[in-house]
Amino acid sequence: GRAVMTYIAKKCGICFQPPAIILIYKEEDKDKNRQRIMPIRNFSKFSDCSRAAEQLKNNPRHKAYLEGVSLRQLEKFYGLLKGHLGGQSLAESLEQIRREETIDPEEDMNKLDDKELAKRKSIMDELFEKNRKKKDDPDFIYNVEVEFPQDEQLESCGWDVESGEEI
Repeated sequence: GRAVMTYIAKKCGICFQPPAIILIYKEEDKDKNRQRIMPIRNFSKFSDCSRAAEQLKNNPRHKAYLEGVSLRQLEKFYGLLKGHLGGQSLAESLEQIRREETIDPEEDMNKLDDKELAKRKSIMDELFEKNRKKKDDPDFIYNVEVEFPQDEQLESCGWDVESGEEI
């Protein structure tokens, strides 16, 4: 059997004319960046972005290349294309996506249906990933130690005091 190649995604973008997702990637043990163009067919301003993104990500021809690209990212590209096909400017589409991606702290997530809830969750996961320090980040510090002042009298919290009342 052929050894499975590992592709490292460097950058991913979308081209409107002709519609395509473009991936700049590197093969695991080579230095040269390569480009892969994945044409977008049968997509209209009425298409479902998340379905299109899933189909692309699971497409046997592109699957290995798209390992490092999140489904959420692909959905965003399809969202931009959809806006473009609907006559929106790029700025309008980006603004719309930004609005959709903003988590409203006042929103009652108990009232959302499963699809909307899943969407919020993936946005939060993505924000978490974006803000998380990884081992190979330039400013990653392993094993941070923080000194807590010992001499000050620690205040006790109301809820950690033993109480005779039954809860």
